[in-house]
Amino acid sequence: NPHQDSAVYATAEQRIGAGDPLDSATVATIERVTEAVAAEIGYLAHRSDGIVDVEKVQDFTETELMQAGEFRVARRYIVYREERTRARALRSDLDDAGSDRGSGSGVARLTMRQADGLSVPIDPHHLRHRLFQACHGLAECSASLLLDDLLASLYDGITIEELERAMVMVARQRIERDPAYGQAATRLVLDIIYREAIGQVPDLSLEPEMPLFDRGGQPRAGWQRFEEAYRAGLGAAIQTGVDNKRIDPALLTFDLDRIASAIKPDRDRGFQYLGVQTVYDRYLIHVDGRRIETPQYFWMRVEMGLALNEDDREARAIEFYELLSTFRFVSATPTLFNAGTPHPQLSSCYLTSVDDDLHHIFKCVQDNAKLSKWAGGLGNDWTRGRATGARIHGTNGKSQGIVPILKVANDAALAVNQGGKRKGAVCAYLETWHLDLEEFLELRKNTGDDRRRTHDMHTAHWIPDLFMQRVQDGLAGEPAKWTLFSPNEVPDLHDLYGEAFNARYAEYEAMADRGELRQFRRVEAADLWRKMLSMVFETGHPWLTFKDPSNLRSPQDHAGVVHNSNLCTEILLNTSNDETAVCNLGSINLKAHTTTADLDREQLASTIRTAVRMLDNVIDINYYPTAEARTANTRHRPIGLGLMGFQDALYAMRLPYASERAVEFADELGEFIGYHAILASTKLAAERGRYGSYEGSKWDRGLLPIDTVELVREARGGALEMDTTRRMDWAPVYEAVAAHGMRNSNVMAIAPTATISNIAGCTQSIEPTYRNLFVKSNLSGDFTVINEYLVADLKRLDIWDDQMLDELKYHDGDLGPISRIPDGLKRLYQTAFEIDPAALIEATSRRQKWIDMGISLNLYLGAPSGKALSDMYQLCWRKGLKTTYYLRSRAATQVEKSSVDVNKHGAQPKWMKNRSATSDVFLASPTAATEASEAEPKLAVADLPAQRTCSVDDPSCEACQ
Repeated sequence: NPHQDSAVYATAEQRIGAGDPLDSATVATIERVTEAVAAEIGYLAHRSDGIVDVEKVQDFTETELMQAGEFRVARRYIVYREERTRARALRSDLDDAGSDRGSGSGVARLTMRQADGLSVPIDPHHLRHRLFQACHGLAECSASLLLDDLLASLYDGITIEELERAMVMVARQRIERDPAYGQAATRLVLDIIYREAIGQVPDLSLEPEMPLFDRGGQPRAGWQRFEEAYRAGLGAAIQTGVDNKRIDPALLTFDLDRIASAIKPDRDRGFQYLGVQTVYDRYLIHVDGRRIETPQYFWMRVEMGLALNEDDREARAIEFYELLSTFRFVSATPTLFNAGTPHPQLSSCYLTSVDDDLHHIFKCVQDNAKLSKWAGGLGNDWTRGRATGARIHGTNGKSQGIVPILKVANDAALAVNQGGKRKGAVCAYLETWHLDLEEFLELRKNTGDDRRRTHDMHTAHWIPDLFMQRVQDGLAGEPAKWTLFSPNEVPDLHDLYGEAFNARYAEYEAMADRGELRQFRRVEAADLWRKMLSMVFETGHPWLTFKDPSNLRSPQDHAGVVHNSNLCTEILLNTSNDETAVCNLGSINLKAHTTTADLDREQLASTIRTAVRMLDNVIDINYYPTAEARTANTRHRPIGLGLMGFQDALYAMRLPYASERAVEFADELGEFIGYHAILASTKLAAERGRYGSYEGSKWDRGLLPIDTVELVREARGGALEMDTTRRMDWAPVYEAVAAHGMRNSNVMAIAPTATISNIAGCTQSIEPTYRNLFVKSNLSGDFTVINEYLVADLKRLDIWDDQMLDELKYHDGDLGPISRIPDGLKRLYQTAFEIDPAALIEATSRRQKWIDMGISLNLYLGAPSGKALSDMYQLCWRKGLKTTYYLRSRAATQVEKSSVDVNKHGAQPKWMKNRSATSDVFLASPTAATEASEAEPKLAVADLPAQRTCSVDDPSCEACQ
């Protein structure tokens, strides 16, 4: 029995846990030790009336292990014995305390060191009380098991802080067994927060197994007392923040009694463990390490900060609070960090274009530092920088090109991180015709001259349609050369796109043929394409983004050119020497708006209206680190309303991701959000006025985002495979725009939501489930993530057990090889690597037609090949996507398998190594798992292993949200 002090079980457990295979020799050793120990026990039991102390059993086991030569296992077993001895001692104290608490019969064996340095005995009864409160009302959680785990982990002299963390950890480590333990862990983290922020925790000991509220909705007595203290502490928390220069004094001018009365403390329990731990570690304001905010204080501080300029500030703050505290909408991380503080830098993304001028280059590096300091993610366009070997007129020397300057920008991003809370993050963009392109491709390689590498900077291509057309010709066997130029000789290419770019590019090629250009190089377009894909696979960079659709569909084509995107490839705004583009982000949580039947459309429309108002408020409240950022943001007023929890919505509606209905749902949802987001901006325009550069924009010309699809189709000569179906009556939207104009030049963008989806407890952005069981890493640590929807279904089928968990671990969360799981569930819970990429691309294309900016799209390949990569990225271009983000392949973070019997599950099936997706739609493109053929385009690497190109949740990639 593994729950008892069985020496034989512990011996086997230690041997397996040491990482050795459970082979026949190991089994034979265990059997010999078992037989010898059993003989000793039998002899001693005969002499002592059948009673053998557990310490004696362990003595026998230790001796037999040593005699068997198992010295490593014996050493581990000695440590195991010590842990169990301490646990039994504390358990004995607990039992004594439970039977006679006042007698003093329990003798504490271990002490705890307090903050004042004094040591006091550990009270096991208090620990049990804390854990039982954490498991209150959670039928799946065993407080007794948590207590056993906790007692085994304690040591003499443990601090209060370490003890509190230990309680959280024992609950956290059981989340994989049942997601309900995540709620217990959440409550234990909340207790830490409450003690720091308001000096007390809720005491529910008089109401065991009861909900916080009775059937009439009234709070139970213990919870009611806590709620009163919670609300009463808001004013003191704000005053403390103001006194310590952490909170804006303007918040003290609110009617704090009215604000406090709107706070809902029970909403703290709506957090999942990963969310509340992230909020505690990185978002709650602290003074010398002590949090002065609770989660609801945090939400209200953010909303008060966003309501500062409203007429009825309290009413608007409460309206905004209702969205955030219920997770219906979550603002981006910079807004959460800085709203209501003395430096309200609330914007997510900054885009700059670097001129070919030494003064401007280093000005932009300095601007990067200023913007990064206040948690901004950066996108820099470096295309204007002259190429290596270009003439420097002032000195008559030769340029070193852009690579050495990119190295400087890389190091600056490391030196000035995001307010000490996240790594500095910047992405460099370069157009595909730049003469330094091939060196740019290799910036992230781990080999070569390290002085010409930027290991911490993200990179991205800015690809004109003409290049993609020549790639297609080249892959089809037709002559298709591509010419690389130095920008100082072809300066106008930077600002041209569409037919104008194509014509001017052809003129420059003709000039090169006539010898009128000093620097250029000709390459095969298909060969350059293969090298680009090879680098994407090998290093994860540069990302592939498309210049022409980004500009042809831009609402602001009258006011400038889109030269690049941002760190996460969803923001597409004009940049120039005078304007640093700024975008303010936030995301709707579909999980909070979805029922088993459909979306709650009325609630979703209400959320959109309020969210657009919140995002527009950011522009006027925002602290701008540079003058160029202020100029651009106040003139154009762009916002980026996004979404997250799309996979949650599909689970709720029982729709497999790679199904026709799911793609139609993505289309319908994109139309609904676009419809109401545009209407919300027109309503604000009627109330507050149009944005400054409105006249002449596509909005002013009567063109909505859906109308601009045809502009791309025309520019490509019809080579665009984007659906343009409409389902709603758009006449009211056209009429509202014509009557009132727009408050915001751009309204929609779908960002990655890497962190805020953790906070909201929903799936990330539009992403499919990465795996049904995996370990996620971010700046708050490593977290086991298990698909709660899957677990709930397996419980309903009565097949959720330890064996099922072991099988999930062994197969890295894939359900295919697990015979007990029905085929219907396997299809519903397909993971990102099992879904045909064509289905994901089609769903994104359906969204993209409604969106005025871009979509941060990760692409997944379970078994990459040269043909699969090429087909996938060409399909993205043909489907009208403006940008792509990371390429993710298998073998990222794996679930620990040291406790799984690998022999029990057998060798990995061949189909897992080379599977084809089971999608029933969009098979125009070969699936990701298609075997390479002789006719496929060859990459620079002979064979593509299923290797890691990037982490699931790289902390440096959270700059947008």
